[in-house]
Amino acid sequence: MSYALSIIIPAYNEATRIGPTLDDVLGFLRRADYRAEVIVVNDGSRDRTAEVVSERMAAYLEAGHELRLLTNTPNRGKGYSVRRGVSEARGEVILFTDADLSSPISEAPKLLEPIFAEQADVVFGSRALNREMIGIHQPAMREFGGKVFNFFMQIITGLRFKDTQCGFKAFRREVARPVFAMQRIERFGFDPEVLYIARKRRARLLEVAVVWNHAEGGELQSKLNYMRDSLNMFTDLLRIRLNDIRGRYSLIARGGAIASAERRAGAEEP
Repeated sequence: MSYALSIIIPAYNEATRIGPTLDDVLGFLRRADYRAEVIVVNDGSRDRTAEVVSERMAAYLEAGHELRLLTNTPNRGKGYSVRRGVSEARGEVILFTDADLSSPISEAPKLLEPIFAEQADVVFGSRALNREMIGIHQPAMREFGGKVFNFFMQIITGLRFKDTQCGFKAFRREVARPVFAMQRIERFGFDPEVLYIARKRRARLLEVAVVWNHAEGGELQSKLNYMRDSLNMFTDLLRIRLNDIRGRYSLIARGGAIASAERRAGAEEP
């Protein structure tokens, strides 16, 4: 069965937030004039995330939509989870969003409408285009770190965007499949990587300002984790350039390797 829209939600230990998030998404879909599927990718959670998702499947079915659950064992990272969701998605447009809905699902039309209207192939939310739209800011250290990361991201990748890290992005499916099949980074550095690949494949990219609110909880809370992940994300920027130099974003596009890479998206990589 095909859908107009697939919404992918990566989730790691989100039992307390995934329920209200799915309720909000369903409310949004009830007002839509198309059918959609929601794919929650449970990334090795140790809490009741899977059970909470399963409890809401009947409500989605009753409303004419579908809620699906995929589970990674063990935890593999946000980038891997999104890639797996993309490989399973059946919608004409694929949107992924964070489990905490830092950008409310009501902002989704800003991403979807340019794609449905064939004005863009990839549309992604930005906190930096209009910071007045940020309701609750991140702690000052993280906000400053994000600006530093974006500075180096632009230098290293050549992507002239204000914010690649907002977890609210939409892709036309025929663009998303080959892009995510080439994706190599499995954790938080995957965002600039998929945009880099999409630009390399001459996709039309559009950055749009969205409402955004920082939400406490989830994976990146301790200062130690924040410093570690910031270092890893910077290293990932260098990996993007190195992967490109080595031809890893072009060789896969030849022959039948795309199909092979898509099959690999749900399995362990060497």
